[in-house]
Amino acid sequence: MLSKVRLELVLLLSKSQVTPLLSMRECIDAVEGAFREFALGTAKMPQRVSLPMPEQAGWFALMPAFLAHAQSLTTKIVTVYTHNLTKHNLPNVLAVIVLNNVETGQVEAVMDGSQITAMRTGAASGVATKYLARENASRVGLFGAGVQGRRQLQAIREVRKIDSVKIYDTYKEMAKNLAEDVSAEGDATVSVADTPSEVVQNADIILTATTSSTPLFDGKLLRPGIHINAIGAYTPSMRELDTETVSASKIVVDSVEAALTEAGDIIIPLNEGAISRQNIWADLGEIVTGKKQGRTSEGEKTLFKSLGLGIQDAAVAKLVFRKAQSLGVGTQFDLAN
Repeated sequence: MLSKVRLELVLLLSKSQVTPLLSMRECIDAVEGAFREFALGTAKMPQRVSLPMPEQAGWFALMPAFLAHAQSLTTKIVTVYTHNLTKHNLPNVLAVIVLNNVETGQVEAVMDGSQITAMRTGAASGVATKYLARENASRVGLFGAGVQGRRQLQAIREVRKIDSVKIYDTYKEMAKNLAEDVSAEGDATVSVADTPSEVVQNADIILTATTSSTPLFDGKLLRPGIHINAIGAYTPSMRELDTETVSASKIVVDSVEAALTEAGDIIIPLNEGAISRQNIWADLGEIVTGKKQGRTSEGEKTLFKSLGLGIQDAAVAKLVFRKAQSLGVGTQFDLAN
């Protein structure tokens, strides 16, 4: 006779409960661990299933992942609706993450994934910047003043001493609000740029966190030694970077397979014949584990193209779950009844 398996209560975590549990430093460490597992073969992650929603200017994706060392098994449901903010006063990126028990497969937690998505995306850029940007990189140019842009800046400031920030957004009020918030922290000079070229000129690190489908700036303006984190374009037809930028850079991606399938920033120059598959130097896990070198000279231009991987969600969601358990945060409910 089979013994009856005890069904555990499921922990429900809202956005307001998840947010205080996340520190960028911890997220960077967790995401770096996820990329290490990815490179060492202890992570399992099928390519995400995506569904375009053109009539709504939207995009839907399902992202499962497993990390053996972190003991995390998750599935994220994420949407990107580019008109949410202006039409519905909602974030453009919305997400929910389900965490399953690795041993039994039972659902352990259901949590808001929007803040986790922003934090883990920023954390990945933090990891990339740690290995690819010059040690003395101190001037940042940011395209996109939304939630993702904020987290990008937060992560960069964890791994480099930033003296100045220039922000550009087509919604100038958002750029001003972000500039005021960053200025209030008192350790960097922050200004709003009127043109994209102002952001690029004199920058040591460029962050692109937009929903643009066309290049944001002229790659000929880039200085030697620049590092770029490009996170916004997530379909084959979207691009934030022009061919000049991509072809002149050492290219590191979060996943080569994903980049060749989904990243317009890479696919379009490939189709133009401006770069080849061999121009993709490494995935980030190979850099983290030392299988391949990151920056090798002061003048080298480096590019991290990020699409966002399920392993990043798995790492941060497990972190959130453990902290919620230890602090008694969240609402428990019985999924079986």
